Amino acid sequence: MRLATLCIIGILSSCRPAPRDAYVPNRSDSLAFNDMAAHDSADSALLTPRVVTGPTVIVFWLPAADTLSADDQAQALDDLNNATDHIAPMLKRHDIKLLPTNAETIYVALPNHQRRTILLSGVDYPFGYVLVEPGTAERILAGVYNDDELKDELEAYFDLPPGADSTATGPRIS
Repeated sequence: MRLATLCIIGILSSCRPAPRDAYVPNRSDSLAFNDMAAHDSADSALLTPRVVTGPTVIVFWLPAADTLSADDQAQALDDLNNATDHIAPMLKRHDIKLLPTNAETIYVALPNHQRRTILLSGVDYPFGYVLVEPGTAERILAGVYNDDELKDELEAYFDLPPGADSTATGPRIS
């Protein structure tokens, strides 16, 4: 009797529809950080999981940040925005996308129409950065980083020359 009950439960549970966020449209993400206005953390455009197709820095602010006090949220958001504004020109010069998200899932496009999943739920802080270069392991920078630490992380991950943020010289063409 117990075996029959388990079989029925197994059959019924396999008939359930997929979760709402299991569907990811087959498109690369075209919503850029610079194109975004200030949005609510429940904005549906930001809750759609990102599909990364090239070198990208994703700035994430998860709904779990709502558990922080209002003062802590405001301070963290200000620090995150300031650091992001500071690195944006360097990323643009090196053709690295900068994308915002409130989604807890990021997909990295792989060859043969496959995707690798990056889950952000459960990281130490519900905000930070994800550095992604398809074909290599991602780097999750949870929390707030000061400008110099963030630049160092970007230079190391994307193999940028030291001082890549300097505006005095343009990219060297050989």
